[in-house]
Amino acid sequence: MSMRSTYAIRGSFFDITATAETAAQLADYVRYIEDGCLLIEHGRIRSLQYWEAGCKQITDEHQVIDYRGKLIVPGFIDTHIHYPQTEMIGAFGEQLLEWLQYYTFPVESQYDNPEHAASMSAFFLQQLLSNGTTTALVFATVHPQSVEALFSAAERIGMRLIAGKVMMDRNAPDYLTETAEESYHQTRKLIDRWHHRGRLNYALTPRFAPTSSPELLDKVRQLRQEYPDVWVHTHLSENHQEIAWVKTLFPEHTGYLDVYHQYQLTGRRSVFAHCLHLEDGEWDCLHQTDSSIAFCPTSNLFLGSGLFDVQRCWQKGVKLGIGTDVGAGTTFNMLQTLAEAYKVSQLRGYRLHVCEAFYHATLGGAHALDLAHVIGNFNADKEADFVVLDPAVSALQQLRYHNSEDIWARLFVLMTLGDDRNIAHTWVNGQHVWPPSGSAEDVRVPTI
Repeated sequence: MSMRSTYAIRGSFFDITATAETAAQLADYVRYIEDGCLLIEHGRIRSLQYWEAGCKQITDEHQVIDYRGKLIVPGFIDTHIHYPQTEMIGAFGEQLLEWLQYYTFPVESQYDNPEHAASMSAFFLQQLLSNGTTTALVFATVHPQSVEALFSAAERIGMRLIAGKVMMDRNAPDYLTETAEESYHQTRKLIDRWHHRGRLNYALTPRFAPTSSPELLDKVRQLRQEYPDVWVHTHLSENHQEIAWVKTLFPEHTGYLDVYHQYQLTGRRSVFAHCLHLEDGEWDCLHQTDSSIAFCPTSNLFLGSGLFDVQRCWQKGVKLGIGTDVGAGTTFNMLQTLAEAYKVSQLRGYRLHVCEAFYHATLGGAHALDLAHVIGNFNADKEADFVVLDPAVSALQQLRYHNSEDIWARLFVLMTLGDDRNIAHTWVNGQHVWPPSGSAEDVRVPTI
């Protein structure tokens, strides 16, 4: 596909037009256009209209792309993922703390090698794009090289990415620990180099409280004060053993979240992964500070960590996004991740509606990352990140698609039976980026 800047996309479109304070409100913000026209100019959305109206605004400058028979949704937003753990996904048999020691730390040791980091960064981003994920909040490793490689690869394709160097100075192997002062200076250099560079942004990334000394957390606080618009990305209350460990390491604090809160690391643009075993006061603190949660269902199930309470998240007014959490998570695919979120919610006695699921994976995730003003739906002037879904790529999907009576049933079948085969095309910043070259069968000029 040529590198034009002006496009008219024809197909069926589904999105959520505004953020919601309750799940019940989402129905009021649903937009489904069976035959629509998305106009894109210079990487941004000009308008989404019904085809009959939109086609009248097409000029000779527009390349017209026909995706009829496909469903186009905003690009998926992954609010918690570890790119170095791509190469150890599906590691057998442990829960969180043992899993870190046996699998994660040895794999992450390789990322002091710039060539390895560059190779895995390219592979990682292709995994995201081939699964329809267009924005992600990403853990690198303790090595600055790992961040340099990832940001460089994302910059080349214009991808919106938030990432950061892991900050870790205790309770980890010597080959992955640093001093608090070293962590501060390395992180500062990376922020100065990459934060607000194109569509890239930086996240302060203390791995979690057990690997953070008070001295390190104080340095993270100092960086947050010096760069108040960076993100904070860490883990919280994933595992009972982990929580007990935090209480022994920080006995002067009232609980796990209080460790971060007292170091001023809660707040808007603070994203806490997991949050499976929160106390009431911790829920309230997350709400009061405008912090966000990344719900990681496949990881939580794979490590036996627990079942997240989506309903309580709504009740407490805490922003929520979805994280695949590769490599404890078992898939890059957001459809499969949402299917597991549905099952987790069923075990909690909560029916996760498909509208809500897609909201958390798109606009809700953007809201959790403080990016709802630029991504997450097809509103005018948003960045043009979207995924083209083929809803029926197998005999079973075709059967269920054709006997589904409305858009909700079709979306639910897509979510529960879907996988990477359903990702027909991925667009980032108004450009087609996956598959690497468009197919003449799937990209065709229609009769207007």
